[in-house]
Amino acid sequence: MIKEQEAGLPTVEVCRKHGLSAATFYKLETKYGGMEVSDARRLRQLEDENGKLKRLLADSMLDNAILKDLPEGSAGKSLTTHRGSGATQCCGCCGNTRSRNAGPAG
Repeated sequence: MIKEQEAGLPTVEVCRKHGLSAATFYKLETKYGGMEVSDARRLRQLEDENGKLKRLLADSMLDNAILKDLPEGSAGKSLTTHRGSGATQCCGCCGNTRSRNAGPAG
């Protein structure tokens, strides 16, 4: 699409052909202009991976905050060791839940 515009097709025609507004086109051109298709694809993969890593970090930080809030010796079970799952995957059978304010699961 950006290549079409660079090849001489008017921006208005490119936008109409692809169903984009001019603002969206220029936003995409700013982000992907001058890149080859393979580079743009790789950028997208890296952005997706970065998003996944950010979610994992947020989950880990939440798990740590939950573990700090648990009283010592909380029924002898830890969220991280219970049935080999993390706090984000705890089944709730022992009353441990992901939310700090939630009561026992059930």
